[in-house]
Amino acid sequence: MPRNPYGARPGGGISLSGEYRPTPSVTNRNYFPANEPLAEGEMRVSFPGSTPWPPTLSQSGTSIMVELGIGEFMPRRFFFDMGNGSVKNILGLGVLPMAIDDIFISHLHVDHYHDLIYMLPFTATMGRFTPLRVYGPSGARPDLGTAYMVEKMREMLVWHIENFEHVPIGDGTQVDVTEFDWRDENGVCYDQDGVTVRHWPRSHVKDGASAYRLDWEESDLSFVWTGDGRPDEKTVEYSQDVDVFVTEGQVDLPAIMAMKWGTPEFMTEYTIDTYHTPYYAAGKLFSEVNPRLGMITHTNYEEELMGESVAEVRAHWEGMFIFGAPDVMVVNITKDAIWARKANIPPGSASGSMDPRAMFPPGQLPEKLRLPDPVRPREMQQEQFLRDMELDPEDFYPPDADRDISTQWPEEGVEMDVETLLRAKGVEPDDND
Repeated sequence: MPRNPYGARPGGGISLSGEYRPTPSVTNRNYFPANEPLAEGEMRVSFPGSTPWPPTLSQSGTSIMVELGIGEFMPRRFFFDMGNGSVKNILGLGVLPMAIDDIFISHLHVDHYHDLIYMLPFTATMGRFTPLRVYGPSGARPDLGTAYMVEKMREMLVWHIENFEHVPIGDGTQVDVTEFDWRDENGVCYDQDGVTVRHWPRSHVKDGASAYRLDWEESDLSFVWTGDGRPDEKTVEYSQDVDVFVTEGQVDLPAIMAMKWGTPEFMTEYTIDTYHTPYYAAGKLFSEVNPRLGMITHTNYEEELMGESVAEVRAHWEGMFIFGAPDVMVVNITKDAIWARKANIPPGSASGSMDPRAMFPPGQLPEKLRLPDPVRPREMQQEQFLRDMELDPEDFYPPDADRDISTQWPEEGVEMDVETLLRAKGVEPDDND
């Protein structure tokens, strides 16, 4: 006879528990980021990217955003990996560019950090005037660690960074790297204001891959991202009692994948068996960890194979399970409720830029915001003949659209009135607390 693992629950599903219901923040069947502030004490886990390869219109490189509602203008945010194409979805989720910070890299496969390169200089021009904070494992050699990757990334960006030094960026193109020993088991790499992030090593062909666990003391909520790797006992040990457990996963259908991708069946088997967690093993991990919610991301989301994919997970796991794919799945979590939806991000959607409320503690906004002075103006970077060959603006501006051309930063600097900036965003200064 069929059996409901959660017990009698007519009309409520077989594998969705009674706590699968909207949390206090949820206002709509879909998630409209701009219209749904995160309630105090609530966690939100979003998947701006969800695939290793190939990227598609519906899947970007792997990235997970964890938000903690603290009753302020912005929630606290943590980013776990930042794969190719994920930044566009992060911005579409309403995150200010200056607020993309505290990025935890699980390992140095490029599908897990590609957009770090892209967003670093651009967010520096949009109000993040302080160094970007990045966390990640060391490697078997110094040149295989996160710090070395960031150092060489900045070297690669030298033309871009110097070019952008003609506008206000402060220290925004600098990077503060916290590199921890990849061998550490359950070591602490972040511990501030009641939030702790721990890490442990994973088996992913090469030394230097890590998993992460975030614990939020105030609300007694927790999250695990395994990163990539084979199923292992340490992940089971350090993930106990977690609320949301996210693992990477690969559907174990090598014969079918050989027909789909045109690669030898053995190649798919070899890749899964040396690098990754098959869905069968993901289900086994769920059953050993016993989270409130088990999730799989970093996967090729093929709709016609979803039935088979779920069947593989269900070989071991009867509890609550949701795919963190395709882009952009969103899950809200409290201690007694969990709710999952897709984010509604219209084409062309992106967040705003500078907002003084993101630069200062609540209730401590100054009257004036002074921008950092450029450190490398255009006249220091460009030969005169290039400027001489520019068209005269009078030749292309209509008379009624002509304006003064700004080619030099004022010697006295630039100050902006904070009240004016807030009102431009539709915010009354007295309401910004």
